[in-house]
Parts: sequence; structure tokens; C-alpha cells
Amino acid sequence: MVRLRQIGDVVFTTPALAALRRRFSTASITYLVEPAAAPVLAGNPHIDELVVVPTATGLAGVRALWGLIRRLRTQRFDLAIDFHGGPRASLITWLSGAPRRIGYDVAGRAWMYTERVKRPRALRPRHSVENQWDLLIPLSIAPPNPTADPVFMAVDEVSRRTVADRLASAGVEPSAQLVVIHVSAGNPFRRWPIPAFAEVAASLVATNPARRILITSGPSERDAAAAVIEAARERLGPSTAAQVLACGEFSLSELRALTENAALYIGGDSGPMHVAATSKVPIVTLYGPTLPARSAPWRPATLPAEALEVLGLPCRPCEQRVCVPGDFRCLMWIRPDQVVAAAERALGHPSR
Repeated sequence: MVRLRQIGDVVFTTPALAALRRRFSTASITYLVEPAAAPVLAGNPHIDELVVVPTATGLAGVRALWGLIRRLRTQRFDLAIDFHGGPRASLITWLSGAPRRIGYDVAGRAWMYTERVKRPRALRPRHSVENQWDLLIPLSIAPPNPTADPVFMAVDEVSRRTVADRLASAGVEPSAQLVVIHVSAGNPFRRWPIPAFAEVAASLVATNPARRILITSGPSERDAAAAVIEAARERLGPSTAAQVLACGEFSLSELRALTENAALYIGGDSGPMHVAATSKVPIVTLYGPTLPARSAPWRPATLPAEALEVLGLPCRPCEQRVCVPGDFRCLMWIRPDQVVAAAERALGHPSR
């Protein structure tokens, strides 16, 4: 299996990975992934070997790539499936030496596969798990459903202990209602304003003083997380400001462990949200240029998930290269009070 690049897209392949294991119970399965998304697959019981593809560029990158190809060819794979379809993934699949190679029918690279699956260019309102599952059709594997084939990420025990220690150090009691708000975004099209996040955090504390709000972000948006914490605390005042927590950064593995302790996760349509979806935590997702139909949490419908989106915009969904109206209205028009209401519904769901 080859799936490079995005964290969320790698999460979306985990149902297919489980299906491949059911179909080929005695096979040796190797998964190729880039470093950023490797934690998603660490400890997955369906993988025999996890290969982290080097991301170096220039001459060092060429050497590393050819070293990888030589390694793959010595393993004499019978089947290679390219879940990515990009130039490098296609090349790796072709040069792996596998006599049977399944990939998307993409222009300029389809010849690298022995079996090709149609992939429409348009942004269809169809879930990404199903789009990637199409590559299993040549293997006579039945279509997926979220209940039988949910996304999966193992909880690392070291991360579990680390998170527990950090929460205890922050004064979070086991009985506290912990709400995780992830403020990072992959690009400006998915970046909700800092004041809006702060208003949501403060409102959730004001409604229930037993809550603890943990603000998280990726490494590149530490300043945004700090600004949300500061603004939320200013709204609350001295008596409850400390209930908005500053616990530093969490790795992807730690974020997965964190969701085991959380009563709710709030964030945009991003890799961390899909990591959260591998747990049972209720989720509130803010969708801007993307569609819930394509990237809603893929798991049983009995687990609470609220999708907030601005309907009726002719420019949505988009390729996230140019905002035609210029004001990112697909995301900016989502109001904090809508997010708070969705959060309260999720927190009050009977499954909780």
C-alpha cells in the first residue's frame, strides 16, 4: 500500500487496510507513508511492515528514493496499490516490481498500473474513504460502511501516560469535562478567526464551570493557540480564567491519546480532526471550502458528530487556491454561537 502526504488521507485508508487483511489473511502487508502521517499507522495490527518514505530533495532525495526502490524490489511484492496517485507515489508503485499494480486512471501516469480505477476530477459529494476504497474493487471486496469499517489509529501507551501526567500537572481532575479545541488549519481557507475560537472557549466555561478547555495546535501555529488562550481568559476574568488550559503542544500520537480523555473535540476539517475520529469522542467540525459528505468522521453513526457549514455558496467546494469572493465567507460566516450550540448538543448526546 502506498499513501503519501496528508494525515487525514492516511487515516481514510485504514478501513481499506483492515479489509485487505480480511481478504488476504495470511499475506504480508507493507505500507509506505511519509514521516508526518507515520504515527497514524504505528501499532496498526494489520500492517506487517511500515516503511517511512524519505522526503529529502535534490541529490540526497534521488539517492534515498533509489535506495527505497532497491529495497522494495528485493521483497518481490505480488501486489501494489497506490492510494495516492501523485507523481512520486506512481513512480514508486511502478518501480516496486510488483506484477499487479492498482491505481487511479490519472492522466500521464495511468500506464504505470496494470489495473486502473476511474477517479473523476470534480470534487464530488462522496466520502474520501469510499473514493479510496474504489481501488479494492478489482480485488472483489464489498463496499464499506462506517459501522463495520471505521477509521482506526492505535493508542500508544507511552503517549497515554504522557498525556495523563500532563493533564494531572495542569490540575485536570479525572471527573472534569475536558473539551479539546484545535485551532490549527492547513491553509487560510480553513482558518477560523482567533476571536471566534476564544468566544467559544469562554462560553463553554461560563455555561459549566466544571469544564476544562484545552487549546491545541500544530507546531506552526503556537502563536495562534496562545492568542486564543489569552483572549478566552480575558473574557472569563480571574475566577475562571485558569479553566482554559495551556499545556503546550501535543504530538499526533499524544493527540490520539488525549481524545480518550476528552468529552468533546472541536476543530476544522483537518488531519487532527480525523485522528480524533478514530476515537469515540464527540466531534464538532467547522467546514469551509470542504464538504462533510467528503470528509465527515468515518465511524458509527451512534457516535456524536456535528458538522457546521455555510450552505448555498456557489463557490463551495473549491480547490483552495483562490478565494473568489475574497473574504473566505464559507468559513467566516460560521458564528461562534452556532459552534457553542453544536457543542452543547454533542455534550448532551445520550451516548455521553
